[in-house]
Amino acid sequence: MVEDEEGGNPLRCCLGRSLPYEAIALVSYAPLRRWARETGATPGPYSEVGPVFIHPDECGGWTGSGFPDGIRGRRLVLRAYSAAGGILGGRLLDGGEMTIAEGLAELYRDPRVAAHVRAVEFGCFLAGTRRS
Repeated sequence: MVEDEEGGNPLRCCLGRSLPYEAIALVSYAPLRRWARETGATPGPYSEVGPVFIHPDECGGWTGSGFPDGIRGRRLVLRAYSAAGGILGGRLLDGGEMTIAEGLAELYRDPRVAAHVRAVEFGCFLAGTRRS
């Protein structure tokens, strides 16, 4: 557990941001393995294990629709994966013309794609997405 003195860390469990002095946990997570298990795909060579922040106790998760506010307003990368676990491409979202919804719609035009949202600076996994 980490006592978060500044707050603002992206929380994978509820897709929000940590609060100042909130107890959070830093754990290892393999997002492609979960996706592969749920869809019957192969995690492939990009099946990394990386750190994510979560609440140490059940928080109820994110239950909204659309794209969570806790991830908006950041420089993001939308990364597209195939069912074989290969990278098919991606889109950089840096506050320019393309919105998150537009970027995902563009990637999902390819029926083979599953997409992740990642931080630009470190490439950290922020969220998985699903076709609407």
